[in-house]
Amino acid sequence: MADKIVNRDPADLFAKPDIALELQPDGSRILRSNTKAPDYPRAVNEWLLRWAREKPDSDFLCERESPEPGAPWRHQTYGQALADVEAIATWLLEQGLNQEKPVAILSDNSIDHAMIVLAGSHAGVPVASISVAYSLMSKDHGKLKSIIKLLDPGAIYVADAGPFAAALGDIKDLHSGTIVAGSNATGSMVDFASIKSRTDTPAVEAAYACVGPDTIAKILFTSGSTGEPKGVINTQRMLCAPQEAKAWIWSFLNDTPVVTLDWLPWSHTFGANHNFNMILRSGGTMYIDNGKPAPGILQRTIANIKDVSGSVYFNVPRGFDLLAQEMKKDANLRDAFFRNLQIVFYAGAALPQNVWDDYNALAEDTLGQRVVLTSAWGSTETAPLAADCHFQAEKSGNIGVPPPGVELKLGPNAGKDEIRVRGPNVTPGYWKRPDLTQAAFDADGFYRIGDAVRLADPDNPSKGLYFDGRVSEDFKLNSGTWVNAGALRLQGVDALSPIAQDIVVAGQDRADVGFLVFAALPACRALAGVDESAPVEDVLSHPAVVAKARKGLANLKAQGGGSSSYAARAILMAEPPSVDAGEITDKGYINQRAVLGCRADLVERLYSGGENVILL
Repeated sequence: MADKIVNRDPADLFAKPDIALELQPDGSRILRSNTKAPDYPRAVNEWLLRWAREKPDSDFLCERESPEPGAPWRHQTYGQALADVEAIATWLLEQGLNQEKPVAILSDNSIDHAMIVLAGSHAGVPVASISVAYSLMSKDHGKLKSIIKLLDPGAIYVADAGPFAAALGDIKDLHSGTIVAGSNATGSMVDFASIKSRTDTPAVEAAYACVGPDTIAKILFTSGSTGEPKGVINTQRMLCAPQEAKAWIWSFLNDTPVVTLDWLPWSHTFGANHNFNMILRSGGTMYIDNGKPAPGILQRTIANIKDVSGSVYFNVPRGFDLLAQEMKKDANLRDAFFRNLQIVFYAGAALPQNVWDDYNALAEDTLGQRVVLTSAWGSTETAPLAADCHFQAEKSGNIGVPPPGVELKLGPNAGKDEIRVRGPNVTPGYWKRPDLTQAAFDADGFYRIGDAVRLADPDNPSKGLYFDGRVSEDFKLNSGTWVNAGALRLQGVDALSPIAQDIVVAGQDRADVGFLVFAALPACRALAGVDESAPVEDVLSHPAVVAKARKGLANLKAQGGGSSSYAARAILMAEPPSVDAGEITDKGYINQRAVLGCRADLVERLYSGGENVILL
């Protein structure tokens, strides 16, 4: 790839924030942009139609033809994509699918997956991309069964019927839909290639003419960590308005098609609505990463990065942490990652400051300058863009400001500023759950997201907001002192680096705070001087590892701040978080409440001084 000049100046990449803060009679404050919200198209496929017309031979999506290292890339152009979308839309309409009869997709990201999503958008048929973990990692398929029963889909797609056989067997009595398989179709299943065999252009054009801003495009499911997964209705307006607002505040998107390598699952709003739709709106190219931040599979991501030097890189904090450790050891990986990069973008959870510092140092070592390191904030219900840090923040944690058209309400709650959202990006409600819909909004129509924030500068709202944890996750010690669990988690991961992959904060109604630590096993093994054959329990109890943990706790206490600002005890956990129990999503986000509930025995051991408890 030829060298080229890459503009990494935030002043050229972003529009300058201009935010107003308005005090309300009830004491709450509303933040909104002084910039008028831009117009948006009636449907996301307006972008597909544009690029298929203007540059039909340009790459839209690329994927490896097989998992083998160095396998060729399969390329799908914008022209090919439109042809496939119209053919699949024909089949969906002929099956009688409609706004009440959706399509369910059980498989990972792929070109075929994308074509079904866009075909649904063209035909006016909602598509529900469901976390692959519910089919392939779950033992009882409980969440999958709950979702299929709620959806009652008219068609279900799997890339390969073989690995999904058990899941399909468990849900066969919960729906009457047609199973479409990319390979290994059996019995009454339909082969995916056959649904692209013909196009009824008049029927497809008539259906697409009826698609408008209020048409349901998707149903995305929340993690269900505190109950059954909820189906969040995503309208065309929810998908289109945020992308046009994003293109206003990320002004370079209007001039430069984005090229990215991305693994983030399309069953989540980050990967699907934010990343995929950004590529589609900008006429860019997405290389679908068949790796992810997990042991073994990460090596696929590393190989892919060496092939694809993108302009924007998206990931969750866990992924950035693992990738940074690899880049410290591999100069070729580091050079490929930063060569054409303009923006490093994290979301899904807060980024520990030590990881932020790693990327600044790596960029300076590689390029002689930093790249923009930024974030945004939102949820499945906000599609997800509710705040965006379209400036270079001074440190990790700044989630930015509301984009044009979005209003944020800040109101006092348990000593914090609870934040709520209103705008064209917000869901009209939950699929077939009017009770949940009613409870999700306040009297002024703001969505109750459950997060807390604080202004970076109380005198200047344009300086952004800092995420201040989940209101529901904070708790009091028995002294009556509030513990900010979200902030303390980040500080704890930083203090216990590199042996802490993530932390859950315990201590409600106790005398002090305790940490349940998901250990970073490779770092612990390196510290203990042992290889992968050593039992995990022996690694975590090794004197060098215990000493490192105790030193981290001491360093955290030394920062000052009282009993709510440090942990007096910790346990390094050998058992990884459970998907079935809702302890973790497939993006790698840990749910504090679910872990504390599922591991109540460990919490008791933590405070009774039992085995393997590390005391400060």
